[in-house]
This record gives sequence, C-alpha cells and structure tokens, in this order.
Amino acid sequence: MDYKEFLENKYQLSGNHGFDPIFMPDYLFDFQKYMIEWATRKGRGAIFADCGLGKSPMELVWAQNVIKKTNGNVLLLTPLAVGAQMKREADKFKIESERSRDGKIHNKITITNYEQIHHFNPNDFSGIICDESSILKNFNGKIKQQINIFMRKIPYRLLATATAAPNDYIELGTSSEAIGYLGYMDMLNKFFKNDQNNSATNKRGRFTEETKWRLKGHAHQSFWRWVTSWARAIRYPSDLGFDDNGFILPDLIEIDNELKEYGRFEEGILPGFLLPARGLKEQRDERKATIESRCEKVFDLLKDHKDFSVIWVNLNKEGDLLEKIITDSVQVSGKDSDESKEEKLISFSEGKIKRLIIKPKIGAWGLNWQHCNNVIIFPTHSYEQFYQSIRRCWRFGQKRKVTVNLVFTKGDENMIKNLKRKQSQSVEMFNHLVAEMNNSLSINNIKEFKNKMECPTWL
Repeated sequence: MDYKEFLENKYQLSGNHGFDPIFMPDYLFDFQKYMIEWATRKGRGAIFADCGLGKSPMELVWAQNVIKKTNGNVLLLTPLAVGAQMKREADKFKIESERSRDGKIHNKITITNYEQIHHFNPNDFSGIICDESSILKNFNGKIKQQINIFMRKIPYRLLATATAAPNDYIELGTSSEAIGYLGYMDMLNKFFKNDQNNSATNKRGRFTEETKWRLKGHAHQSFWRWVTSWARAIRYPSDLGFDDNGFILPDLIEIDNELKEYGRFEEGILPGFLLPARGLKEQRDERKATIESRCEKVFDLLKDHKDFSVIWVNLNKEGDLLEKIITDSVQVSGKDSDESKEEKLISFSEGKIKRLIIKPKIGAWGLNWQHCNNVIIFPTHSYEQFYQSIRRCWRFGQKRKVTVNLVFTKGDENMIKNLKRKQSQSVEMFNHLVAEMNNSLSINNIKEFKNKMECPTWL
C-alpha cells in the first residue's frame, strides 16, 4: 500500500460498495426509485423515510436487486408481528418471500423477527435488511451485539426506519457501525466531545445524554455531511425534489388531558399548589399512585367514541385495569406468547378488534393502522416511542384527521417539557439531513479538491 492509498482508506466520506440496479418495477413512485437506486449503488446504507412513504416496497425491491446480482439469499429482519405484514406486502408486489423462525431458508428472501436471528447463519446470505432499525437500541446488549456481529459478515446491508435517533444524535453511531462505517466510539471521538474531555461511559457502558456528549463547535457541518454519505432522509417527496401529490397528511389534533389534582406537595408551599415530580423516581412513584385515576380518564374519553382506538400504556397494571373496565378491548401484554401477540395485532389490523391496549415496546414499530384515527397515550420521556405510537395511525394513506389524547398528571409536567424539547431536536436533525443531502457541495463533490495532493519525496 502506498501513501495515497493509506490516506484514502482513512477517508470517511467515500465508499460505494454496491452496483447499478438491475430490477426497478413500474409500481414504484419516482422518489422510491431514487432511494432504491442510491441504496443499491451504495451497497451498505440507511434509508430514513417517514411513516407511509413505502419503506416495505423499497426494502423488497432492494433485496430483489441483491438476489439478481448475486443469486444469493437476503434476510429481512422485522419487529415482532411486522413479519406477517411484510409477507403480505411482498405478495402484493409479487416478490417471492417466505417467513422463517427456525433458521431454515425456504426462498431467496427470508423474513424473520429480530429475536430469532440466532437460528440463522450469516454465511447463507448475500444481503440483510433491518426493518425499523431504530428499534435496535431497545434490545438488550446481548441481542444488539449479536445482530451487529451477524451483519458484519454480509456484503450488502440496508437499514430502514422512520426515526433515526430523533432525540440523540450519537445514536446514529449504532447505525453507522452496523453497516460498516465509523464505529460507535470512533464517531464520538471524531465529531463529539464531553464535559470530561474523554471517552468515558456511564455504568451501563452506553453514551447517553447524561454523559453530556455534544457536537464539537467546528464539526456540525462535517458531521451531517458524513451521515448523508451513508444515509438518505425523506419526510416528504419534495425533500428530494419530487411532487408531494398524494402524500399530504390529514390534520393531527393533540389534546393534553392533565389531571391537575395530582402532583407533589412541598413544605413551605401554599396548600392547593402542586409541583411537578423531580427526578425519575418521583415520576415513577406518581405514575404508580395515579393508575386508577388515569385509567378512569381513558374510560371517559372512550365512552362516547365508537370508532377504532389504540391505547398505549407502560405498566402491566395500567393495561390490566383498562382491559377490565373497557369491555370491548383486547390487551397485548408481555406475558403473551409471540404467536398470541402476533394474532392479536393482526386482528386489530384487520378490524376484528375495536380497542387495542398495548405497550409501545411491543407494537409501536412498523405496523400500518390507517383504519384507526383515535390514539390515547400515557406518555413517557421516550420521544421515539411517542412518535412511533402516533405514526401507526397518522401516516400517509390515512384519510381522516387523527386525534391524540395525552393523559398525564401535574407531576408529569417536566416529562412533557422534555418530550417537546426532543421533538424540536428531531425536527432539527431531519432539517440538517435534508439540507446536507441536497447540498451541492456535499457528498458527490466533497472529494473534488482544487489542489492536487502530492506525496512527500521521502516516502
């Protein structure tokens, strides 16, 4: 290796590992064709496309291109219960696929859920797709590491999600590492710094907001250019210069239902004045203490509502009580088997269940519920869960306005403020991604330097 090759190997904005598309069906929208062409030529990339923009056909067509190029197999990983939906999408678009949970490959495209990856051998696949890839950070360290190790051995890789670490930029390092670019720590040390000016982690070995990592002052533009070198982001077709016709969302109505009679008393404060809970422990304690009141509020919201509704809960006791007092409801809980969870989710998707009670960590990713336009949420600090819970229903293809009722207490005031802050950060992240993606000085031209590089004479 000479010096020039050594420098180019260190360069982080280069690297197309794919090929020109072979298969591009007519049923795709123009912006979907663009995304597939980019991802196929990239070979290892990420598509950050908002809910309802057709990530499923984009993933399936990308997989079909890999199959036609390599004559190999593609593994498509999905969250629980999304596998059945993905299979229906594949049948709809006439792309052959099969589901498998035991490691057997029945067709060129094998669909399975993330938890079953240990049954498969990476050597059997030429390509891999992580559907709703932002869910990766919700798995425990063992499963996440297993997925990353599995993917490293596969030449063609695609991540697809609607929310790419919307409130925590450093989580983008997880995606970068999975598809073979900068590792998580390498990304942090290159673009970020913390208050201790070191690479310290917290007790769980994670880099989170508590460690106060932030972008270096001079690195903002470089960071977003780097992200757009391996990812493409789109909220509307117009982000890529295409027509938004058919992709205008109906109104979203968010209603705050604050139970003002619940909060924290403090010595020295006038009677009747309640304060927000301080810290996670106080917030958890209040959440447990107000289960009955919050569930009664949900009952009141639904008693005159006759249409489909989904209620997002966080505690088992919340779900159990709601299932008891809302007689036409069905709960999907952690104690259900995978088969039972999937059966209930499919039944709701098909309109056989009127009211669904579920935790975000079970069903907030990937499912299409445009038939439902009434959402009730017990919010938490997780903006991603909040966003995904809404976007199951408020997505392209929804024809009616969507009503979202947030049910919380005075003690949750700081948590609601935190959600709003994260929402602003999410908008900022997408604005940066879209701006740099369309920046004429960005990826394609970034290597066109005016001065020719010369190696030192002594090398």
